[in-house]
Amino acid sequence: MPQSVIAATSQGPVLGTWQHTTARFLGIPYAKPPVGDLRFAAPVPPEPWTQPLDATRYGPTAQRRPFILDGPTTIPEPSIPGDGVLNLNVFTPDPHPGAGLPVLVWIHGGGYVAGSAASPWYDGSAFARDGIVLVSIGYRLGIEGFLHLDDAPDNRGVLDWIAALTWVRDNIDAFGGDPAKVTVAGQSAGGGAAQTLMATPAAHGLFRAAISQSGAVRSPQHRRDALADSARLTERTGVPALASALRDLTVDELLALQDALATPEAGLTLAPFADGELIPIPVAEAFADGSAASVPLVLGFTQREFNPPVGTTPAEAPASAPTPAEAVQAVLAAHGLAPEAVSAYVTLHNDEDDPAQRVGQALTDAIFRGPSLALAEARAHHELPTWLYHFTYGSAAHCVEIPFAFDLLDAERVTAATGPHPPQPLADAMHGAWVAFVRDLDPGPEWPRYTNKRRTTMTWDTTPHTLDDPLSAERRIWTGSPTTP
Repeated sequence: MPQSVIAATSQGPVLGTWQHTTARFLGIPYAKPPVGDLRFAAPVPPEPWTQPLDATRYGPTAQRRPFILDGPTTIPEPSIPGDGVLNLNVFTPDPHPGAGLPVLVWIHGGGYVAGSAASPWYDGSAFARDGIVLVSIGYRLGIEGFLHLDDAPDNRGVLDWIAALTWVRDNIDAFGGDPAKVTVAGQSAGGGAAQTLMATPAAHGLFRAAISQSGAVRSPQHRRDALADSARLTERTGVPALASALRDLTVDELLALQDALATPEAGLTLAPFADGELIPIPVAEAFADGSAASVPLVLGFTQREFNPPVGTTPAEAPASAPTPAEAVQAVLAAHGLAPEAVSAYVTLHNDEDDPAQRVGQALTDAIFRGPSLALAEARAHHELPTWLYHFTYGSAAHCVEIPFAFDLLDAERVTAATGPHPPQPLADAMHGAWVAFVRDLDPGPEWPRYTNKRRTTMTWDTTPHTLDDPLSAERRIWTGSPTTP
């Protein structure tokens, strides 16, 4: 039977459990439930308590339904009912003050409209085994987290991330963590969150390093684009984009409005945007001009993030449908690629016979690989410590690298994503690099930094290896940077 363990927070004591070598504290509130007048407000610290708070099970999730993209997402992400969605989970090997352990704060993905910190893929036991305190956080999603409302603060989900990081600063010592040794990390929208926090001055000083796995950031990201989304919601539904008009709607009513706003061509609409105050300028611009936090950064992507499974039989397209080349060009143009770069991209990928693969690769490159290469180039230009990776093992699809980074190959549904017998040595290497980075601010000598002279990139495959500038053709298309000397 698991043993009980108590830790003291600034709000009151919390009761967790020991499982093997890890103390688990689940569902700890870092802010009041965002209901009523707080539904669209900035997060407010929870009321204190005196008796030990039961932290033995995951708390409520902001996700009320899973993210759907041509079927269920790969990651098992439970939806847990309840109002107190602003909660976090702590996994630690030493829940005692003064242990001074490094801390990894994990922000889940889900396109900023879904996702769950209660996923078994985010269990922190392997990190705890290796001397890292892992904290996974929940935050407001969709309309509640990110739609611009004239009578509410912008980027409420970002404010939630900052509130959670502030809780970590103030409380993590009670769980054995060092508040001066925090790394913020995430995948997909969570990777975009890590990038966004680096571009958010109010978050600076709350973490000393970042990891962005397949980071996805809204593009374009200006305030005018968010205002246009709000206007479009009202045009389509007749409902004003005001907290006062939305505050009392049911979850189902709010999700119906969210569906009305979403369109295939819209991309990430309910996502962080440059409001001019909390997030002064778009994330890409902050990295380009050097105003983003200069902390060490690991970033990368999988090879086929949004490609359909190989061998999938595409549905027969109607006669009026665009050709594959036209569809690729439309995807690239929608993400701001210049016409000459679009032409170069189409030429580079013209040997792919499967039309669905060509379009899927364009989405992969436009949303993930291209922007990440641009960020790596910007960081190299400013001579900031950066490590770039490319995950190519197996399907190399979106999310598939997570159980390797967490060393959780035996978790639920992992083999459905990786295929049978995922290689443990790859998990050992990738997880080991993450641990070393969180602990030492460097993933190890086998993985040199990304610089504008060598552009060294780690390839995570059955046999991990580094190459200099392996994506040079893609990099030139997306960044315009010259070939490595």
